[in-house]
Amino acid sequence: MQIPVFTVDAFTNQPFSGNPAAVCLLENDLDEALHQKIATEMNLSETAFIRKLNPGDDFTKSSCFGLRWFTPANEVPLCGHATLAAAAVLFHIKKNTNSVLTFVTLSGELKARQVEDHIVLDLPLYLTYPQVLQEVEELIKAAVGDMIVQDLRYSPDTKKLLVRLSDAYERSVLEELQVSAQRFLSAEKTGKVKGLILTLKGNSSGKHKGHDFYSRYFAPWYGILEDPVTGSAHAVLSSYWSEQLGKKEMLGVQIHVMAAGS
Repeated sequence: MQIPVFTVDAFTNQPFSGNPAAVCLLENDLDEALHQKIATEMNLSETAFIRKLNPGDDFTKSSCFGLRWFTPANEVPLCGHATLAAAAVLFHIKKNTNSVLTFVTLSGELKARQVEDHIVLDLPLYLTYPQVLQEVEELIKAAVGDMIVQDLRYSPDTKKLLVRLSDAYERSVLEELQVSAQRFLSAEKTGKVKGLILTLKGNSSGKHKGHDFYSRYFAPWYGILEDPVTGSAHAVLSSYWSEQLGKKEMLGVQIHVMAAGS
């Protein structure tokens, strides 16, 4: 069986930037084990598999498809950038004629819409709940050392831990923070955390004014030390910061430090 595979840089208009994902178009059913083997060989943070839901479906004309995401280590329930990459392949490579595509996924139905020269995703909104520090204290220590933590939340739907650093810190502090994400695996004792978000309130003035919040994202439990741009993390961040800031429209910046996690 021949499977077309595309590599797409998502969340950017520049080559070799954003967050790359592999996209596989499945004309027929694929052996379950091959999904993981292909994703492991692609060795990108995510590989998306688009499948037809009915025998008569067509990648150019149909509007609803199945979609799954795999890291090099395992399957994940949601991935924003690989969903965007999947939509880009259908819209731009396969020239799909629909203005809205629906993906049936482990996180329910996700919509991707063409709006002028952009693709807009509708992702789920995941609530967070206060997290007791003592349960994850060693993990927090491994992530930020002795830095001041202003708020600690947990998203049970996504198994992500959100760590908000003190508002006294500037963006540069988050950029310069050296994180050894591999240490998270032994530091996390609860078994319930599969992703760690570090976040910081944005600036209302100065060089970076207009940014509502900043973040970095780590998921060594899925074989991803640090992810450059993470849609699923923003499905958690947007819920949290909307509540904190009292806003429905926000601009978030995800920082990615290439040397982090080494």
